[in-house]
Amino acid sequence: MKIIILGAGRVGESVAEHLVSERNDITVIDNDPELLAKLQERFDLRGILGDGSQPSVLADAGADDADLLLACAADDAVNLTVCKTAFMRFHTPHRIARLRSTEWSKHMELLGEDGFAVSNVICPEASVTRYIQKLVEFPEALQVREFAHGMAFMVSVRATAGAPMVGQPIRRFSELLPDASMHVMAIYRRFANEPDRFVACRPDSVILPGDEVFFFVARDDIRPVLAAVHSTSPPVRRVVIAGAGNVGLHLARALQKHVHLKLIDSNRARCEYLATQLDESVLILHGDSTDEDLLGDENIHEVDFFVASTNDDENNIMGGLLAKQLGATRVLSLVNRRSYADLVHGTQIDIALSPAQAMMGELLTHIRQGDVYAVHSARRGNAEAIELAAHGDRRTSRVVGRTVGQIPMPEDVRIGLIVRGLPDLHTGRADDDADAMRDPDSEYAPFVLSVTDDTVIQPGDHVLLFVPHRRLVPAVEKLFRVKATFF
Repeated sequence: MKIIILGAGRVGESVAEHLVSERNDITVIDNDPELLAKLQERFDLRGILGDGSQPSVLADAGADDADLLLACAADDAVNLTVCKTAFMRFHTPHRIARLRSTEWSKHMELLGEDGFAVSNVICPEASVTRYIQKLVEFPEALQVREFAHGMAFMVSVRATAGAPMVGQPIRRFSELLPDASMHVMAIYRRFANEPDRFVACRPDSVILPGDEVFFFVARDDIRPVLAAVHSTSPPVRRVVIAGAGNVGLHLARALQKHVHLKLIDSNRARCEYLATQLDESVLILHGDSTDEDLLGDENIHEVDFFVASTNDDENNIMGGLLAKQLGATRVLSLVNRRSYADLVHGTQIDIALSPAQAMMGELLTHIRQGDVYAVHSARRGNAEAIELAAHGDRRTSRVVGRTVGQIPMPEDVRIGLIVRGLPDLHTGRADDDADAMRDPDSEYAPFVLSVTDDTVIQPGDHVLLFVPHRRLVPAVEKLFRVKATFF
């Protein structure tokens, strides 16, 4: 695809890195020559210096024949203007805007073709909030990502000694949890003096202490599956957020009615503003999250979840390490630099999360070919979990009408679960399909199906796959593509 990215900041850089690696033709527009120069040194892309809201600059970037425009500048107004210009002047077919303000979600009619002509909206802050909310709900997990309208999830967890399935082969899951709809998709194992290594999952593969285990699992089976691999964690009741920028404020608003919440920020004016935006129950502290005395005075050892969400990677890492040393049960640090995230993830910092990576799946859902309903990145973008709909018949599809064992899947790519009976939201099936989805007792209600080699893929099935190496994604997309004939 020919893709134009407006903005060479953190989000633009992460998106460019991801899309260049998939052999897209990428052009980045920014008015900062140093940022563009750094991107061009690292990646095979074209840089255009200038104001992307100007038609002449968009023309220089090749907007006349671009397939997609991604406007991810820091200013919402600029992103909206660029989408409108690209639509009216260049007829760019797909336009995605990064919008930081939550106001636009209340006025979606303004984003249509008669308004700002935005095809889709992404918001890294909202993506990070949803990500962390799931980790608060399931504190044992390292990652909990939603598929099939919340009917199924990808979950990763660190195996701990003494859990029922640790030290056992994967096939024992069917004995321990015979009624659970789940599938072990991948294991990442720690080795001395080298990065975690992917371990292919077979029935006789043994889960070892320290392994990061990835599952696809039905919603109602998440807790028993987590308990099988990780020692049970108490519910999260006390949360501290260090850094009250956009991410911190989004998260505080989402959590304030559910947990005992404290916010720490070094900017007094920001603290005063937060006091007007949040419930009175939220304690707002003016101070430095790397101040040992401050954390000690606030009884950090009683905190269930500590989130370091400042705009500085080093502060987030140091604050997270200090909170863990002082006794915080679980620590998450926002880390934009991938090299830093790889270094600290799974150490004393339980989770190192990149805001750009958290929203990457939402973006890829709009870019990927085929009938892709959801994409989520794993292992800092090295792996992906994908929800694809199967269409066609045995003559026009390589998957429909065939058993899972007959499908020529790329090496190490595995089908985890199938969700059958979902309404086709891409083509707008009848409203009663959506009603049936909300009523689990309806005979037409969709359901989650555990997969064996003998499971036959039917038209309309939503197939959940784990792709451990991102280079294999095009082959998976091609496999699910419907053609007039594939012979």
